[in-house]
Amino acid sequence: MTGIEQQDLGQQFASDNYAGICPEAWQAMEAANQGHAVAYGDDPWTARAADAFRRLFETDCEVYFVFNGTAANSLALASLCQSYHGVICCDHAHVETDECGAPEFFSNGSKLLVAASAAGKLTPDAIHELAARRQDIHYPKPRVVTVTQSTETGRVYSLDELAAISEMCKRHKLSLHMDGARFANACASLGCSPAELTWKSGVDVLCFGGTKNGMAVGEAVLFFDRALAMDFDYRCKQAGQLASKMRFLSAPWVGMLESGAWLRNAHHANGCARRFAAQIAGIPDIRLAQPVEANAVFISTSDAILTRLRTRGWKFYTFIGGAARFMFAWDTDPLRVDAFCRDLRECAAQAG
Repeated sequence: MTGIEQQDLGQQFASDNYAGICPEAWQAMEAANQGHAVAYGDDPWTARAADAFRRLFETDCEVYFVFNGTAANSLALASLCQSYHGVICCDHAHVETDECGAPEFFSNGSKLLVAASAAGKLTPDAIHELAARRQDIHYPKPRVVTVTQSTETGRVYSLDELAAISEMCKRHKLSLHMDGARFANACASLGCSPAELTWKSGVDVLCFGGTKNGMAVGEAVLFFDRALAMDFDYRCKQAGQLASKMRFLSAPWVGMLESGAWLRNAHHANGCARRFAAQIAGIPDIRLAQPVEANAVFISTSDAILTRLRTRGWKFYTFIGGAARFMFAWDTDPLRVDAFCRDLRECAAQAG
C-alpha cells in the first residue's frame, strides 16, 4: 500500500468518535459537491438544513452550524453571559472537565459554578444552592444553567427532571442551555420528541451534536428564543467557526434529518449498549457503575481484568471514579459486541 496506511483497529468501543460517516451524511455531502454554491451559509443546503431543524423541533428557531462541540457550547454560553456572570453546571459536565477553559475564554471570563453530583446529573436543589449562595457584588452573578443530555455518565434527564430544572431556572431568572452532543441518544432512550426534550421543557438553547451521531464534523446551535441569538453570527466569525464552504457543514444534516437517520443511528447505538450490558450481567467481579440509559456503559472491575483486556487489543478509557467506559456508535457491529463480551468473561475467569 502506498501513501498513508490505515491501521486496522477493528471496531473499538473507546469512543463513538471512532466511527466513520454514516451513508446518509456521506451521500448528502456528495450531492452538495456538485458545481458552485454561494459561500458563508447563503446556499440552498444551509437553508434546507435550518428548515429541517425547524420542522423537527416544531418551532421557528434560529439555527447556526459550527465545526465542533467545544465551539457550540462555548459560543452558546457566551451569547447568554457577560464576563461577570456565572454558569451553573455539574461537576461531570463536559464544559467543566473537557473544554480546556473554552467557555470562560469565549465569554471573556464568565465563571463556571460547579455543583457536586452523585450520578453526573444536575438537580434543582444544587441549582438553588449555587444561585442563592451569594448575592453580593464581589461574586459572579449566576446567569445560566447548563445540562448535558445525555450526560457524561451515560444518564438521561427525564421530562419531569427537565421541568423541575426549568422551574428552578425561572425562579432565579436563569437561562437554560443544553449540551446535546448525544441529544439523539436521549431522544431514542426516552421516546420523546426533540421539542418535548427542549423548548417545551424550558430549554432556551440547544447544541445538537452531529459528530457522535454519524457525521464527519459539525454541530448545530438552536436558539428557541430568537432574541438570545443576537449577533451570534459575529461570534462564530470571530471564533473561526464561520465555514466559508458552509454547505459541507449543513448538507450532512439534510441527509440525517430528512431521512430520519439521526434517530435510527441513536436507536442502534443505544441497543448495542443494552446488548453489551445484558451479556456482562453476572460475570464475577464485573458490575455496572451506572444504569445504562443511552449509548454508554460504565463498568467497575479490577485493574488485572482491565489490563488483560488491553493486552487482547481492546481500547477504552477509565475515568469518573475509575470506571471503564464503553461507547457504542451508529455502525457498531453486534457480533463485535459479542466478541468483546467473550473476552471479558475469559479475562474475568483468568483473574479469578
